[in-house]
Amino acid sequence: MEFSWNDHQKSFREQVRSFIAEHWNEGVRRREGLQLHEQVRAYQQELADAGWLTMSWPKEYGGGGASYIEQMIFAEESTFAQAPTGGQGADRLGPALILFGNEEQRQEHLPKIAHAEISWCQGYSEPGSGSDLASLQTRAVHDGDDFVINGQKIWTSGAQHADWIHVLTRTDPTAPKHRGISYFMVEMGTPGISIRPITQMTDEPGFNETFFEDVRVPAANMIGEENRGWYVSATTLDFERSGINRMAEAVPIYERLLEYAKRSDSAGTGRRVIDGAINRQHLADTMIEINVARLLGYRVSWMQSNDLVPNHESSISKLFGTELQQRNARRGINMLGLGGQLRSGSRHVPMDGELCYAYMATVSRTIAAGTSEIQRNIIATRGLGLPRG
Repeated sequence: MEFSWNDHQKSFREQVRSFIAEHWNEGVRRREGLQLHEQVRAYQQELADAGWLTMSWPKEYGGGGASYIEQMIFAEESTFAQAPTGGQGADRLGPALILFGNEEQRQEHLPKIAHAEISWCQGYSEPGSGSDLASLQTRAVHDGDDFVINGQKIWTSGAQHADWIHVLTRTDPTAPKHRGISYFMVEMGTPGISIRPITQMTDEPGFNETFFEDVRVPAANMIGEENRGWYVSATTLDFERSGINRMAEAVPIYERLLEYAKRSDSAGTGRRVIDGAINRQHLADTMIEINVARLLGYRVSWMQSNDLVPNHESSISKLFGTELQQRNARRGINMLGLGGQLRSGSRHVPMDGELCYAYMATVSRTIAAGTSEIQRNIIATRGLGLPRG
């Protein structure tokens, strides 16, 4: 691995910072619901116009042919600034189509993603199939030129705003569970699809239940081969787990906590707002972990740039990054004391309630995209070569 940046990469990082500073208002992240969604879509359109939404894709599909390292720099700086990137279409569904879709599917969907014309959500988990995703029961039955889908998905992030969903279904109930699954692209406006928001601890409806009742989807919308969708979805999950964003999400909170810790208390005693050897150790530990997580994320991008396919390496990055986010929030809220439990708007809240929000929001981080236990299993079997069972 190369641990330094060349002149072009340094210059590109500065370009990204300047673009974000000019086009994205950090205060937008405090908005909720439709207003936030509209702001994100407008910003993504600006990214698309600048050629940065899908910069590492092949040019024939609307990409810029940029390197994976440049894509990683863009994602890292965007996350530092709490600015949107490309969403699931750009970082998940699109790369899967490039690898496993047919040319007709690529020509239909990839340019629309690259030009920020459509947004995607992911239909994987079910009420009884979370960590054991291959046990999913949503059925797709062949009927002429279509498949008819019936079932339920849960934790569908952003479904209330998405135009399309990429969804796993069972097409052969007699096959071993990993071998009877097919992968479809379905337009969210298709008759028979309904959603029900799930309000989170943060009072935000980011997750949803998604119901399929006799939903007809063209057979041409299947990604890959029938009953082989599990293997396509596994690659899609690798893309989801491989980002630098999990490390980068911890950085703005940590930096604001560090600045807050340097303040003197309001009583004029000269003491710091946050003081003590244990708290200083917590801050030091978090900085060390941030740098470890950064190098793990860089490793994945380095592998991709050398035409290697990260697998357990993505799981290592995802596992460490999400647990870092939780430790960062837990340490911070404990350092703030009782006031750390207050939400934004409370009279005596420190840091505008940011640590309270982070403490609740990061609960799902070690569950979404595969639990920490699942990541450890992948690392053990595929990375260390340990036996199953």
